[in-house]
Amino acid sequence: MKYLNKLKKGDTVGLICPSSAITEERVIQCENVIKNLGYKVKKADNLTSDLAGYMAGGGDIRGQWINRMFADPEVQAIFCIRGGDGGNRAVEYLDLNIIKNNPKIFLGYSDITNFHLILNQMCEIPTFHGPMVSSNMVDNFDDETKVSFFQALNESESYEFINPEGYEIGVLKEGKGEGLLTGGNLSILIASMGTPYELDTKGKILFIEEVRESMCHIDRMVYQLRNSGKLKDCAGIILGQFTKCYNEDLPEYDVFDVFRDALKDIDIPVIYNLQSGHGFPNMTLPFGSVCKIDTEIREIHLNGIVK
Repeated sequence: MKYLNKLKKGDTVGLICPSSAITEERVIQCENVIKNLGYKVKKADNLTSDLAGYMAGGGDIRGQWINRMFADPEVQAIFCIRGGDGGNRAVEYLDLNIIKNNPKIFLGYSDITNFHLILNQMCEIPTFHGPMVSSNMVDNFDDETKVSFFQALNESESYEFINPEGYEIGVLKEGKGEGLLTGGNLSILIASMGTPYELDTKGKILFIEEVRESMCHIDRMVYQLRNSGKLKDCAGIILGQFTKCYNEDLPEYDVFDVFRDALKDIDIPVIYNLQSGHGFPNMTLPFGSVCKIDTEIREIHLNGIVK
């Protein structure tokens, strides 16, 4: 993995919508919140361009804006404004040579999982799974989310990941593990199967989060990971937020029971309740960094990916 340059006050942040669009009013709010953090702003021109009411223009337009932001020497970091739908329509338009030759900070989560996998696995560029501008920073940029965000974007050494106060890290399976951190949204990880950027878990620490999925869908997706060998290949698993994921038929059998069953004969450490995903606070994770987990002392250590 390459190292990234730190984001400094006065640097320019490129704002993109690789998935769904926002309103004109929201664009102004997003621009203002980034400026208030001390950065300059350069915006893609498709932020409000709805396609079929839920995507920010065609896949070609969205993919080309990612290329342009990576190629632009004035842009030091690229922040996704939101997730949503249709990121997979944009991936075929990415210019991997441009991206590989211009590594820079890339931030987002949810439907942005597609792009994390491509940048990490195909371009060897680390990325940040963390708060997005419209989804998090405008209305809900709480102190703990903000501290984690700035720590991840500025830490060049190894550091301990600290869960927010009141959220204890739980242990599903005991042990120690070390490897590059990968993962993201469960349904998008599953959708990567059979593509050139298919999730690679071999020797890695796999992070998983999800939102508004029924238990039967989660069960199906978790066992797709198991049946495809993705779980047994891991060095460890971190389970994040599973926001509004309920079992209406049998409430006492939850997400973690599904994972416990799927992992019962796989000897890797598994921890849960890490506060990253679709909830608040939303802590930032550096994908592509070396991650160490130790369930005995319930600690997670991450290597900084900036210099």
